[in-house]
Amino acid sequence: MLKPHKPSHLFISGKNWKLSLAELISFLEARGLEFRILECSKDFFVFAMTESPPESMIDYLGGVLKIAKVKGIVPTKLLVKAYSTKTSAAKQTMQRNLPLANIAENIAASYSGKPFFGISVYWTDSILASQSTKIQRLIGSSIKKELKNLGRSSDFMGFSRERKNLPQLTPVEVLKKDFVMHEAEILFCVGKNNAILGTTIGIHNPFEFQKRDIGKPMQRKIFAMPPRLAKILLNLSHCTPGKIFLDPFCGVGTILQEALLTQATVIGIDANSWCIVAAQRNIEWLIKEYTLKNPKFILQIGDARKIENMLNSPVDCIATEPDLGPALRQVPTVSYATKIIDELHPLYFEFIRSAYATLNRGGRLVLVTPLIRTRTGQLIHLNIRQAAESAGFKLVHPFEQDILDQNCLLYPSDESLIDIYQKQIVGREIHIFQK
Repeated sequence: MLKPHKPSHLFISGKNWKLSLAELISFLEARGLEFRILECSKDFFVFAMTESPPESMIDYLGGVLKIAKVKGIVPTKLLVKAYSTKTSAAKQTMQRNLPLANIAENIAASYSGKPFFGISVYWTDSILASQSTKIQRLIGSSIKKELKNLGRSSDFMGFSRERKNLPQLTPVEVLKKDFVMHEAEILFCVGKNNAILGTTIGIHNPFEFQKRDIGKPMQRKIFAMPPRLAKILLNLSHCTPGKIFLDPFCGVGTILQEALLTQATVIGIDANSWCIVAAQRNIEWLIKEYTLKNPKFILQIGDARKIENMLNSPVDCIATEPDLGPALRQVPTVSYATKIIDELHPLYFEFIRSAYATLNRGGRLVLVTPLIRTRTGQLIHLNIRQAAESAGFKLVHPFEQDILDQNCLLYPSDESLIDIYQKQIVGREIHIFQK
């Protein structure tokens, strides 16, 4: 079946845009939703989809900040003409080609009182970035005018002077103003070829992730995994409701919690008895906090290198973060970083063989390995591809060519996903394998 080519949805990414995009692709693939990526940048992705994603989709994603439905499109070259050459006729053409009257009608219909709306402008590498505030004001004033024609005075959410070069509402602002319910946040994403107008239909809720992070009773101080990353790993593993999910290095249960929220059957294993007790308490807290009905989970002490001997039946998906090595206070030399990685080889290699024996055919293993920054700036990593392929696994490239439009410049040859920040000494390298 041919993949769709007409833009239908916009996705605003988190800080690590490649990780966000890989998660989004995996989420849609796991649910059999047909799509094609028409454009991607560090801030937004343009998708063509044959059917709308689930309304609650944003709640099941860790790396996407906003989801919007496409309402209109204008050529980017028209914006360049309108703002670079300051051609008023081009601005008028742009306004006529966008369905601003229709958007105003929807906003007016959703408010019983005075309508209130906001505009967020995103861009790819474009000379229009410096003009984003002017673009925002033009769209905002046009919608206000359309609302006035409907007999409704309205308020348009502006920005303080400190943010004049970043006309983008944060998820917290959108949540507090209840813009999603009123279809009142308008996104304008300027790409290389087209500028796309959309209305936000889903917004990331940072308060819920914060609650599951610092609100749970048992914490891990060293290499604590944020729930957002746990959610991403879960989606990369193709975990969906009803599947059997395993984390054999479960720690305090961060990934297990996200799997339970996905309505999967969850198995957690750890060699440390304290971790199993901590995971139990955190899961009990989660069940009560989110009033989960009939949660299915098993926790047990065990060696992740011998998990096939502990389980009665295979599992559908595995996502896990084993030992990342010592918590380094200073940036190490190349030789010391290499020594740390070499000492971790046996654990990872033995676990990979056990994971293969434990997975159902077609099941995925998402594995985090350490990435150590050295004094020379070199990143030392654990090369596990050969061990995984020797065990029988097939490497899954995060970005396969057949889902990318010719205008979407990505690198299908990428073998892993990197999650490390500028001042971070030990980061994460994320691998996806399939049996």
